[in-house]
Amino acid sequence: MKLSLKKGFSFGLTSGIITTLGMIVGLNEGTHLKSVVMSGILIIAVADSLSDAFGMHISEESENQHSHREIWESTIATFLAKLFFALTFIIPILIFKLDIAVIVGVIWGLIVICLLSYLMAYEQKENTFKIMIEHLIIAVNVVIFTHLIGDFISSIFN
Repeated sequence: MKLSLKKGFSFGLTSGIITTLGMIVGLNEGTHLKSVVMSGILIIAVADSLSDAFGMHISEESENQHSHREIWESTIATFLAKLFFALTFIIPILIFKLDIAVIVGVIWGLIVICLLSYLMAYEQKENTFKIMIEHLIIAVNVVIFTHLIGDFISSIFN
């Protein structure tokens, strides 16, 4: 895979999962409303995907080392990966009760993070277990902190 596509895809996938997981967990804990969580997913999928793609675009341009084509490949790969993976979290919300859907979403997100981490570490001939654990710790911390924030917000307004 071309480096420009790999950068955009891995950034978009990771950001799509981590941002969406944090938002789902936080909004669920804060509101317990399926409509709010669903709206959050759709907003993340569109607005944050465009934002991250633009950020990738500017970042790649600022390095002054990439062709115009490579910059746009990274930009588009970021947008599509984030959009697609953020939207996958809608499926459990549509199928299950909200509390179960959140758990399914967290499991789904952590599995995909593990797979990406494994593939990346394997390709770079790094310790796959170490890289997977490192990335899982980061992802789990996002889930924990957003849960606590949602709980705090809920306690203030309820």
